[in-house]
Amino acid sequence: MKLTINSMVESYPRLIALIGSSGSGKSALAHKLALTFDCEIFSLDSLSIYQEIDIASAKPTLQEQNEVCYYALNILKPDQPSNAMLFKNLLEQSIIDSRAKGKKVLLIVGGSSFFLKSIIEGLSPMPQILPNHKEKVQSIGDLNAKYMLLNTLDSVYAQKITPKDTYRVEKALEIYFATNCAPSVYFASHPKVPFAYPIEIFCIHWERETLRKRIAQRTAKMMEQGIIEEAKKLWQHYESQAPALQCIGIKECIAFLESRISSIKELEEMIFCHTCQLAKRQRTFNRTQFSRITHDEFDEIEKKLSLRIREIIDNKY
Repeated sequence: MKLTINSMVESYPRLIALIGSSGSGKSALAHKLALTFDCEIFSLDSLSIYQEIDIASAKPTLQEQNEVCYYALNILKPDQPSNAMLFKNLLEQSIIDSRAKGKKVLLIVGGSSFFLKSIIEGLSPMPQILPNHKEKVQSIGDLNAKYMLLNTLDSVYAQKITPKDTYRVEKALEIYFATNCAPSVYFASHPKVPFAYPIEIFCIHWERETLRKRIAQRTAKMMEQGIIEEAKKLWQHYESQAPALQCIGIKECIAFLESRISSIKELEEMIFCHTCQLAKRQRTFNRTQFSRITHDEFDEIEKKLSLRIREIIDNKY
């Protein structure tokens, strides 16, 4: 009999999310735990989901992928957009697949906490967004112009989001062009569907200066591994506005290839600086956006996670 979400209500792998800022060591810790406790890993990462981006995403190596089953890696081409609904659908399928193999724990690991929050809170079914809908949105102008139009079309929804929220502003306009319906009206008639499974969340905390040192080491490693060459191949094969080419690491390398960054040293400094800025935003989001979450230093998180996974395996939960 084919396993479905509904048939697994009483028997499914427990979901544990391990989140943290870029450079926090969450991926390495998750891999270690997966090896120790025979778990599988769902990659909730907005970069690792892309093919052809291995260095900039700090994607698990081929050896690591042979050691542990990873879900949601290499799903999209660099010119395809990702979104929370895609990750939610992939996660549900991963739960089914992991359960079919008799696993008791599925680790959710990645830096895309925004997607995690969206999945937990529930997502509204989205209309079909066609290329011409996206083209209309992009033809409007800069983000300020897009927000002003959204405010004219639907002031109720516009007031719920910040004018600097590129993703939500553009998505709202895409919905309008796809449905001829104000986003607030569309969402009212298409309510969020709650996620079927509870997710326990653990977050790694580092002191600011320690994290900056870790990010500096990570950036230097990426430079040594050949991130410039990785970006060059993408630059040669995809449009500069392709979603994956906007990520930290790739976009700076493209600027270097276009001579907008003058030296390797400046390039490394720019990647480091932008990663630190991202880490600060991630830290703030993780601290403020989850009502139930365990924050602690790396060693303590490792201890707590090991204990929790052992409890689940031993059926003490």
